[in-house]
Amino acid sequence: MFKGRWRTTGGALLRVIIVWAVSTLTMLALAGILPDFKLQSDNQDSITRIALAAAWGAGAFGLLSALVWPLLVRALLLVPALVLGLLVFFLNGSLLLIALRLIPDGRGAANPETAVVVAAVMSAVASATSTALAVGDDDAYRRRLSRLADRRRRRSGEDGGRGGPPGTVFLQLDGVGHQVLLDAVAAGVMPHVADWLGVPPPAQDDGRGTPDGPARALAAVALDGMADSLAGSPRPTHRLTPWRTDWSSQTGASQLGILHGSNHDVPAFRWYEKDTGRIMVSNRPASAAELQRRAIDRTNDGGLLTLDGASRGNLFSGGADQLALVLSIAARRGRANRSRAGYFAYFSDPANAVRTAVSFVADVGREIGESTRARLRGDLPRVGRGGLYPFIRAFATVVERDVVVTAVIGDMLAGRTAVYADLVAYDEVAHHSGPHSRDAERVLARLDRSVGLIARAAEHAPRTYRIVLLSDHGQSPGETFESAYGLTLRDLVRAGCGLPVSRRAERTKSGAEAREAARHAVRGALHRPEPEGAGEEPAHGSDPVVLASGNLGLISFPDVPERMSREQIDRRHPALLRTLASHPGIGFLLVRSEEHGSVVLGPGGAEVPVDALDDSGPLAGLGPGAADAVRRTDSFPHVADIMVNSMYDPATGRVHAFEEQIGSHGGLGGEQSRAFLLSPLVLSAPVPDSGELVGAERVHQVLRRWLREGSGPQVPLGTVSLSVAKARSDEARTAEEERDPA
Repeated sequence: MFKGRWRTTGGALLRVIIVWAVSTLTMLALAGILPDFKLQSDNQDSITRIALAAAWGAGAFGLLSALVWPLLVRALLLVPALVLGLLVFFLNGSLLLIALRLIPDGRGAANPETAVVVAAVMSAVASATSTALAVGDDDAYRRRLSRLADRRRRRSGEDGGRGGPPGTVFLQLDGVGHQVLLDAVAAGVMPHVADWLGVPPPAQDDGRGTPDGPARALAAVALDGMADSLAGSPRPTHRLTPWRTDWSSQTGASQLGILHGSNHDVPAFRWYEKDTGRIMVSNRPASAAELQRRAIDRTNDGGLLTLDGASRGNLFSGGADQLALVLSIAARRGRANRSRAGYFAYFSDPANAVRTAVSFVADVGREIGESTRARLRGDLPRVGRGGLYPFIRAFATVVERDVVVTAVIGDMLAGRTAVYADLVAYDEVAHHSGPHSRDAERVLARLDRSVGLIARAAEHAPRTYRIVLLSDHGQSPGETFESAYGLTLRDLVRAGCGLPVSRRAERTKSGAEAREAARHAVRGALHRPEPEGAGEEPAHGSDPVVLASGNLGLISFPDVPERMSREQIDRRHPALLRTLASHPGIGFLLVRSEEHGSVVLGPGGAEVPVDALDDSGPLAGLGPGAADAVRRTDSFPHVADIMVNSMYDPATGRVHAFEEQIGSHGGLGGEQSRAFLLSPLVLSAPVPDSGELVGAERVHQVLRRWLREGSGPQVPLGTVSLSVAKARSDEARTAEEERDPA
């Protein structure tokens, strides 16, 4: 053992020397390339003196980075993430200037701008060298994780064993539908997930990574848990279970239900509330804080992660105390703010910031190149991908991924009981490139590598971890409503109401027909001639509020305090409902009727009371459970006056988003409503063999049961804990509203 310890120490010392030598050579090269960076005196030192100055400077910079940098980052934890990311380069450059001043006889000098560049390059080179040495030493990465785990255990006073109940990590692959996962596994795009399912790599492809022949059948076999019966196939360790979302198939509704056990009264991603006059948007901090507070009030429970939990990259906290990139507490201020503490584990190493910055720039370039090639090829459908989108995409696919993955690894090394993290990269790219595009496929491959990294890190945690993959919804492809018909849903609604619309919309067939139908309806309702071009002018402030959530549209009339009835709408805008229901881009409407209760309206004059609704008629082709999903949403207090679901083509799986998205989710129709749950076989089955998992609230119950199986902390909150959870949510909401009343 003594000999092995010396070997390990010697190996570590050798790696330090190699990294120091490479850093010295890098500094020498930069001094020769950059005119404002020098390592010699005015007397033109010899090569040896210059090399010694470079070695001194590289060593001083390395020591400062190791000793001072973590203290600087911890002092700046209250700084927002993006600002901290920019400060990284300034602070790194400052450390280099200090290191140069430590060179004897003042031989090192650089202006501040050059110092930033030199520091970034040296950090990147040192990190790359360390990584290369780790590749050559199979145990290097394992030893580093073990050291981190030992350090955390010593800090917490725990022993070094892997005893105690297992922990659970829930990784949400945002927007990855059940079928998309099957296709990616079958194509060999996600080898780590394939190993868990016992699916062998595909033998052939068509040159694009797309499986041919029986590849998809292999994934189907894995779904049934029988892949080990195939010759040469590994034995599966996980089971794949599809689950069906609510009508509002989007992260706000799904994640609120999964983490907090209730998504009651969340009719869409964004909606108008008449009683408060506010537009709620799920990814707005004030709205997220309010939704979390309502869920806690309804369930009388703080959430899935209430005790010893961590929430990373989510819209909601789940009751966790350890938080990073969590929207519902983004407004929290002061020393108690732990929402940014997860940044420390990532930015404490300046090389991380350099690597992320390089990857960020590369992904911006990748997106610009992909969108340019798509335009040149004439790919359809297609949406605009310019402006700030390449940077937004790179933040989701690089920065958010890196910070969240690092935070999760830190949580496991700290031995936390339950971790829930959201990786949003695929969802962001699929919206603009399409859910089955090659661009989205590459993102899935990178996510799979992140999953593999987390799985390897779990081997060094102080307790055993069960890793569960899940998604919150899928995405359905299709041309946008505006691209297909030349006008937006708002244009169509205004035309059906006889209100002014844009000239572009007026020139379309749909817009012209809607305006003409409105004119005829108004003349018939008034029983008198109407001048050409006139329409029923609503009272001031009564213009409809039209909001879009993927292929789900919501229409509200703000001047009517209660939910407007079909009869009221017909009296005010006689042509509106008929115009919407008969439009080829719209599948069905939900509206309240004074005579029949709520009704669903469809093409050809179809009208079905909600109480008698089944999965046929206007809902035909939308799949089992569509009628129940509509009935549930109809019971929400803040359901819109008119709920609009786009058309759905079962043959192609396509919908029409009311937003600029060629991969969309938010309503009913196709893959957007089919999410997945990938769980270790050591956990109980999510549902009985003949059952179906329906709704985010049911998923919450399954995850809670799994935590109990591992002797986890998930029990209903007591009065004191509940009051604390409510106070945190109220504090976040109040602070955000003070900052941004809108």
